[in-house]
Amino acid sequence: MIKVILADDHPILREGIKSILERQNDFKVVEQFDNGTDLLKKISKKQCDILILDLSLPGKSGLEVLKELRNFIPKLPVLILSVHPEEQYAIPVLKAAASGYLTKECIPEKLVQAIRKIYEGGIYVSESLNDRLPVILKGNSSKAASEILTEREFQIFLLIASGQTPSEIGEKLNLSVKTISSHRSHIMDKLDLKTSADLTRYAIRHELIEP
Repeated sequence: MIKVILADDHPILREGIKSILERQNDFKVVEQFDNGTDLLKKISKKQCDILILDLSLPGKSGLEVLKELRNFIPKLPVLILSVHPEEQYAIPVLKAAASGYLTKECIPEKLVQAIRKIYEGGIYVSESLNDRLPVILKGNSSKAASEILTEREFQIFLLIASGQTPSEIGEKLNLSVKTISSHRSHIMDKLDLKTSADLTRYAIRHELIEP
């Protein structure tokens, strides 16, 4: 029996995933969490084989949760399930030791396939990204934004580049506008950019967002 924990802040989505998985004879959802703080507090007491983790959890982001999780459960396979396109976040989460990345638009069969592959010790990404895995996992000498910035800064960087305002980003991430502005300033300094337009052009040039 493959024991799965779900971490997503949308109850309907969690129940949908649970229904998909438990139609398989060898899958069982043993626990559900709607935020990263509770997950980190309680997961060590739970017996599970796979964690399915949403990137956009309230409070601590999925990337922050993944990084902290690796400090005390380094070998637990983690499948990231996200609304964000693979080209935006797959590389950062793989470098943070996730075992796979799927978008929430995937068909149920892909979810089942991904979990089975990860359970067997593999890494699951799309076919287009799979060819680049050796380079991604070894790292390279070029410093991309995902390497220069912290996980939270990279998350905010992408949202700013996509045209969202500090208030919209703050509401989405449950952070104050002042905190978002502070992160923006750090991002600009680290990437040597002057304006939000520069930031957007940077993201487009590095194929992190669609033009």
